[in-house]
Amino acid sequence: MKLKVLFFLILSSFIFSCSTTKQPTNYKIIKSKKHIDSIRKAEAAIKKIMHEKNVPGLSVAVAKNGKIIWSQGFGHADLENNVPVTTDTRFRIASVSKTITAAAIGKLVNEGKLDLDAPIQKYVPYFPKKRWPITTRLVAGHLAGIRHYKGDEFYSAKRYKTVKDSLSIFMDDPLEFKPASNFQYSSYGWNLISAVIEGASGMAFLDYLEKNIFEPLNLKSITADKSNQIIKNRAKSYICKVTISDCVLENARYVDNSNKWAGGGLLSNSEDLVKFALAHLNESIFPKIIFEELTKQQKTSSGKLINFGIGWMTGKDNLKKTAIGHSGGGVGAHSWLRVYIKEKVVIAYAFNRGATRKHKVGLYNLANIISEPFTQED
Repeated sequence: MKLKVLFFLILSSFIFSCSTTKQPTNYKIIKSKKHIDSIRKAEAAIKKIMHEKNVPGLSVAVAKNGKIIWSQGFGHADLENNVPVTTDTRFRIASVSKTITAAAIGKLVNEGKLDLDAPIQKYVPYFPKKRWPITTRLVAGHLAGIRHYKGDEFYSAKRYKTVKDSLSIFMDDPLEFKPASNFQYSSYGWNLISAVIEGASGMAFLDYLEKNIFEPLNLKSITADKSNQIIKNRAKSYICKVTISDCVLENARYVDNSNKWAGGGLLSNSEDLVKFALAHLNESIFPKIIFEELTKQQKTSSGKLINFGIGWMTGKDNLKKTAIGHSGGGVGAHSWLRVYIKEKVVIAYAFNRGATRKHKVGLYNLANIISEPFTQED
């Protein structure tokens, strides 16, 4: 009888150990003791919203005064295989890819290889001329009249071999309005910008990012979300199926992001997003004057100020503090990179759940909640 009880206890222990989330041996968490009170407040807020909104997994990183003070993963990168989120987990960063791409623009401008106000055809001669001329600056500020996704294009599963191939989606369409007369968000505009980068640099877009942005800054996790490749530490993506009273998680539908590398097709962990932002603040990527050019808010022809510069947005948080950065919403993913220049705070987070209808995760509010303790510190 004693042997049976002992066997049962051992078996139960084994089953329990297999059913819980195990941290890999190389799992790390960064928590600065100096900022522990702020970290605990933000950590509690993250756990609360993950529980309330049924978010499978999330990673966060925060820097202050030029150093990373917090980096941590929560929940699962893969629910079916019980894989935890770690600080190495790569998430789809969606439109934060635009901010990464803007760094390539900045590099080329700094090197005198790219004129932001030259006609697009100077760098992309195969792009059809439109009724009005358009420039890199206008395209990057969503002022050029390039259209956004139509129908199910956001969920495209078609693989495009080159940037030029991906332009075929929209390049023959007319402009939606006279450039600078209106603002209309367009991820496809950033496809065109990736072609500009190729023309100005003489390199394939993804190769240019790797050799001129990622390698020099040691951003090892940022890469293209290539659906046909095995990518280490890539999180699975989920969506929320809305029921009357609940959010039931399902696997996100298959997509191929080769139709939008520059505007929404990259992967990253949260730490590398913070390091990327810090490289702008400490001028290790290019001089401050270039960063100011990228972040300067653009205007319509009527003089109306918009929130966008070149790959960077400007706004106020719930404490009326000015922040720059970008948010991202992809298929089964959300992300945010936010920089407080005055407070010297940078935050980044990403998670692997899409938002739909009443179960939308309050992206902007979560960014506020995480930022607030750190921007209020003495």
